[in-house]
Amino acid sequence: MPTLPWTVPNTPPQHTEVHVMASRFETRTLWGALRFFARTPGVWRQVGKAPGAYGASLKAAPLRRTFWTVSAWESPAALKEFARSGPHAPAAGGLRHQMKDAKFLTWKTSADELPLDWAQVLRRFD
Repeated sequence: MPTLPWTVPNTPPQHTEVHVMASRFETRTLWGALRFFARTPGVWRQVGKAPGAYGASLKAAPLRRTFWTVSAWESPAALKEFARSGPHAPAAGGLRHQMKDAKFLTWKTSADELPLDWAQVLRRFD
């Protein structure tokens, strides 16, 4: 299962509260999964430069047509700005009709808990 490792665009201050967003996407078809993969590099570059981004990772099960993301942010506003700008906005809009299912989770944690553990993130989706 391909995983993009946790990347840290901006180092959070220790003992700071961070806002976490996790998502699970299932595409309708393998073609949809390929389209998701094709748009990933641009969005990944955007994450790497995003103000307020404290970390992100992506896990993919392309033959199951399922993708998970997890990211940590300085604030909900920083996450919202990321989602509505750069390559992410057109990628999300362009893939919307390819999705069979999408689920989003948010929670708060301490910067001291970063990087987030994939096993713990996936348990939250159960």
